Amino acid sequence: MREAVEQLLLPAECLLCRTLLPFRDAARLVCDVCRYRWRPVRPPWCPRCGQPEPLFGRCRVCADWPATFILARSAVWLDAGARAAVHALKYGGLPRIAHDLAAAIAALDPPGRAGAWLVPIPLGPRRLRHRGYNQSERLARALGRRWHRPVVELLVRSRDTAAQTTLTPEARLANVAGAFETRNFETRNAEGGTRNRRPDDRSAFRLPTSAFQRPLVLVDDVFTTGSTLAEAARALERAGAGTVSAVTFGRAVVPDFI
Repeated sequence: MREAVEQLLLPAECLLCRTLLPFRDAARLVCDVCRYRWRPVRPPWCPRCGQPEPLFGRCRVCADWPATFILARSAVWLDAGARAAVHALKYGGLPRIAHDLAAAIAALDPPGRAGAWLVPIPLGPRRLRHRGYNQSERLARALGRRWHRPVVELLVRSRDTAAQTTLTPEARLANVAGAFETRNFETRNAEGGTRNRRPDDRSAFRLPTSAFQRPLVLVDDVFTTGSTLAEAARALERAGAGTVSAVTFGRAVVPDFI
């Protein structure tokens, strides 16, 4: 309903360059020219985390990732128009721009994509109340429609964390350590019935049996140091997930890593 009202009230123009959009593109917020200006992240890169080379020895970005977190890829570099698009999604109250961002992510091809479940990175309760929606969930659902894959909200934030924007890589790791847990899914007991675990038993329960048979793809807006994605993958690993990868729209340049 909110998106329909926006389309009725807002002019059909590109959010980034203000060019008027043709009627057939009235539902979009970014024109083709601005999309073309987004710089794709291309190899050579670390085969696991996608950090651009040159690399000397063991990659410092993904060296401490959990074993099940096998790959992360980003669609475009977070500069100029791409940064403005992410800002509109996260802070501008324009969740429908997720469709434009998901169009760029859709070109990525993580392992097992054809049978994967998409798992958005959750927001903490305070930030979710303030923003009114989770930008990663909106991205995941827009991407799921393009890939024809389900979105499963397997993760929750166990606590609110500080904004990562101004933190050093070491502070980012400390900030998100232990910040994610898996949801309390209904599990089947030995007698064939079903039961729910205790509400406080969040980090110990296991995922539904079907999750073990499918790759899980984390979806987020931006990759900076990978600490948030790695911690989310660690929570899924504790719950029994076998293979976890990640896709994001933007990738920030971190000078200390390149």
